[in-house]
Amino acid sequence: MKICREKIAALVKEADSELVFWDSAELRKRTCMSWNTIQKTFFFDKRFVKKKVGRDWYFPAREAREFLEIWLSEQSSN
Repeated sequence: MKICREKIAALVKEADSELVFWDSAELRKRTCMSWNTIQKTFFFDKRFVKKKVGRDWYFPAREAREFLEIWLSEQSSN
């Protein structure tokens, strides 16, 4: 029972630490891509949710992650 509580506590802590949104630096970090590559590959895809606030772009973390997983699976392995 103690192990279950510890596991649950760890999962809750991990969920709480998840970012609500990413900025462009975090997007580059999460994708391991340069800004130019992001713009050339998926940035302008209509399914990719983004919001410009002033001069900065922000991306809802959950939606961005889901989109990126789908987008990557769609890419040919050539």
